[in-house]
Amino acid sequence: MAMIEVAQWRAFLKLGRPQFLIGGLLLFALGSALARAEGVGIDWHRYVWGQATVTAAQWMTHYSNDYFDLEADRANRTATRWSGGSRVLVGGSVAPRAALAASVILGAAALIAACVLSAQPASPRLVLPLALLIIALSWCYSSPPLRLLSRGLGEVTTALVVTLLTPLLGFYVQSSVLRPLLFLACFPLCCLQFTMLLTIELPDAAGDASQGKRTLVVRRGAEWAARCTAAVLVAAFCSLPILVLLGMPSRVAALAALPAPLALWQAVRLSRGAFRDPKRWESLALCSVMLLATTALAELAGAALTAVAAR
Repeated sequence: MAMIEVAQWRAFLKLGRPQFLIGGLLLFALGSALARAEGVGIDWHRYVWGQATVTAAQWMTHYSNDYFDLEADRANRTATRWSGGSRVLVGGSVAPRAALAASVILGAAALIAACVLSAQPASPRLVLPLALLIIALSWCYSSPPLRLLSRGLGEVTTALVVTLLTPLLGFYVQSSVLRPLLFLACFPLCCLQFTMLLTIELPDAAGDASQGKRTLVVRRGAEWAARCTAAVLVAAFCSLPILVLLGMPSRVAALAALPAPLALWQAVRLSRGAFRDPKRWESLALCSVMLLATTALAELAGAALTAVAAR
C-alpha cells in the first residue's frame, strides 16, 4: 500500500512538471538583478512573495494544461519529452480531477501570495494589478472560457507572461518604476520563448488538429512555423547591437550573444527542412529550450556583473 502511495505521489509531481519551474525562478531573478544594476536595494520580503506568486501561477498552468488538453494528448502519437503533456493523465496513474484540483489550489495560492505581496511595506501601487494579470493570463492559456492556445494566441501570451511580465514584476517590486532597460533586456527572451513554443508544437500538430486545438502551427502549418522560427531566431540575436544603442547594458548584451552560434545552427537546420523528420523533433525542441535557458542565464549573469560594477 505504501509503495502504491509513493508511486502515485511521484506521478502527481511529474504531472506538474516541476523542472520547468526553474524558468520562472530565473526570469524573476533577472528582473530583480536588473533593478539592482540600477542601484536599487533588494527587499527580500517582496522578492519572496513576488517569486511565490509567479511560481504558483506557473505551476497552476502546468496542472490545468494537462487537464484541459487531455483529449489532445490522448490523440497525440508523436509526443516527445518536451511536448504532448506530461503523459501522466494519459497513462491513467492519476485521476484527471486531481490535476484540476491542484490547478485550482495553486491558483488560489497565487492570489493569496499576490495579496500579501501588495500588502508589504512600501510595495508599489501597481504590483497587485500586474500580479493579477500574470495569474489571469496563465489560467486563460489553456483553460476555458478563453483557451488562448486554441485561438492562435497561446504562443504570444506565453512569451508575454513568462519572458516579459515575470521579469517585469521582479524589476517593479524592487524599483517601483518601469524603465526601458527592462523591456530592452526582455526582447530577445520574448523572441526565444515564442520560437521555443513553435518548435515544441511541431510533434503535436496532428493530435492537436484532430481535437480542435488550433495552435499557430496547426493554423499556419509546419512550413510557416519553421520559416518564422528561423527568422525570429536571427532577429533575436541581431537585435543586440541595436538594443545596446538604446540603453541595454553592454555586459548583459555581450553575455546574451554567447548562444548566438547555437541559434544560427538551429535556424539553418529548420531552413533545410529538419522539422520534416520526426527523428529530429526531439533535438530541435531541446535546442530551443537550451537557447532560452542559456540566454536568460547569460543575461542574469550580465545584470549581476553590471550591479557589482556600479557599486
